[in-house]
Amino acid sequence: MRLLLVEDDEMIAAPVLRSLKGAGYAIDWARDGREAELSLANGVYDLVLLDLGLPKRDGISVLDSYRRKRGDAPVLIITARDAVDDRIAGLDAGADDYLVKPFDIDELAARIRALLRRRGGHVNPVYSHGALTLDPAAHEARKAGELLPLVPREFSLLHALIEEPTRVFTKSELEEKLYGWGQEVGSNTIEVHVHALRRKIGADEIVTIRGVGYRLKRVE
Repeated sequence: MRLLLVEDDEMIAAPVLRSLKGAGYAIDWARDGREAELSLANGVYDLVLLDLGLPKRDGISVLDSYRRKRGDAPVLIITARDAVDDRIAGLDAGADDYLVKPFDIDELAARIRALLRRRGGHVNPVYSHGALTLDPAAHEARKAGELLPLVPREFSLLHALIEEPTRVFTKSELEEKLYGWGQEVGSNTIEVHVHALRRKIGADEIVTIRGVGYRLKRVE
């Protein structure tokens, strides 16, 4: 899952980035409204965390422009503006949820999970494919009921694959889901993660499509 944080205050951004990276998300950071617009033009984000009081262009304008250009990622507004009129303006501009600063980081993470489930049409947060199950809320993955000892990148990789188990993901698509801006990605990094994940869930669970990428094995 790749997220965009749009926040000009480093004191607020730093713990959010640290916590969400620790939870296995790839997250980029835009520090002003103009940088946010340029970032959103790429169309790679699964969710956007958007402050309203931004330099260069305010958050409502960024959101309105994004929706007018058919941007469809869930947008969670995080702002110190707690007046009812501000909330209404944000929701009318196309926001999916609203969280007032200061906020608890665990509540932020829970709201992110809820929006991502809603976007994927999953009211039940647990994904299942064959003997594999993955629970994003509990950050747990199991095979045949046995807990799998996955590190964050392995969990994120399995999360990406199990959300769309019949889809073949290219290396570049998986890199976008696992890494944010400025993070060095080696030429064989995805292969290393796939190899490590196979060791824990079974070598036959992930199929290599030569010249294309990876998907989970088909369930009969």
